[in-house]
Amino acid sequence: MNRQLRLSSRTKIGKVQTHVHEFEGSTKLAEQGADRHNHRFAGVTGQVIPVGKSHVHEIVLNHTDFLDHFHNLKRVRTGLAIPVGNGKHVHFVSGMTTVREGHRHPFNFSTLIQQPLV
Repeated sequence: MNRQLRLSSRTKIGKVQTHVHEFEGSTKLAEQGADRHNHRFAGVTGQVIPVGKSHVHEIVLNHTDFLDHFHNLKRVRTGLAIPVGNGKHVHFVSGMTTVREGHRHPFNFSTLIQQPLV
């Protein structure tokens, strides 16, 4: 865990159920010519990690898909909560995949809102 995060004394990561966000996205293109490609991914974030008066989530995604190889999104943290109205929020996520076959992919995406039916 990042030591710079100030955790609430009442909330311990993994001990209290808070909320999560679904996400889906595509990486940016990598490589050139016939090998040029991207990857798609989807998943669910981890529980809330309090940061000041807001929070972030951790994403650990073990596989993206593409023909003969995959990449991981390991220990990626979302940005802080971005209010979108009606008490709901999303998070922006930016980072790089793991390296496979001599390349990696940048990615940018937003999570979906928390608890869409509530």
